[in-house]
Amino acid sequence: MTTAEPHIETRRDRAQYGVCGFLAVVGVLVITDAARIRHIANSNDPIGPKPVPIVLGALLLLIAILYAVDVARGGTGEAEGGEDIDVTSPVDWRTVLLLVGAFVVNLALIEPLGWVISGGLLFWGSAFALGSRHHIRNLFIAAALSLTTFYAFAIGLGVNLPAGVLQGIL
Repeated sequence: MTTAEPHIETRRDRAQYGVCGFLAVVGVLVITDAARIRHIANSNDPIGPKPVPIVLGALLLLIAILYAVDVARGGTGEAEGGEDIDVTSPVDWRTVLLLVGAFVVNLALIEPLGWVISGGLLFWGSAFALGSRHHIRNLFIAAALSLTTFYAFAIGLGVNLPAGVLQGIL
C-alpha cells in the first residue's frame, strides 16, 4: 500500500516582479545620471566620481535580474515569524495618525519657527504617539535631540537648518 504524498502547490508571487522592475528602473536611472557627471581628474583622484555610481547602478540591475529569475523559478521569501508581533492584530490607526500629525506639524513649522522648535515638537510628538507619557522628561529629551541635530548638521556636515525665530540666538 502506498500513501500518496499531498501535493503542495507553490503560489508564485507575481507582485515581486514589480520589485524587480523598480530595482531595474533605479539601476538605469543611477547609470544614466552617472553618465552625465563630468570627468574631472586631478592628481589626488585620477579616476573621478563616475565609477562608483555606475558600479552601483550595474549592481542594482544585476540584483533585479537575479531576483526576477528567482521569482520565475518559484522562489518566495519566508513568511514573517513575528516573534513579538501579532500579525493578525489590526493596524493601530491612532498611533499612525498621531505620527503623521507630528510630521505634518514639523513640515508646517520648520520655516517659521526653525528646526530646533519644530524638531523638538516632532521628537516629543513621536514619543507621545508611540506611548510615552513622561511629558516633561520628553520635552527635555526632545530639546536635547533637536539642538544636537541642529549643531551636528551645521558643524559636522556644513548644512544650515532653518533657525526661524531663534535666528541670532543659535
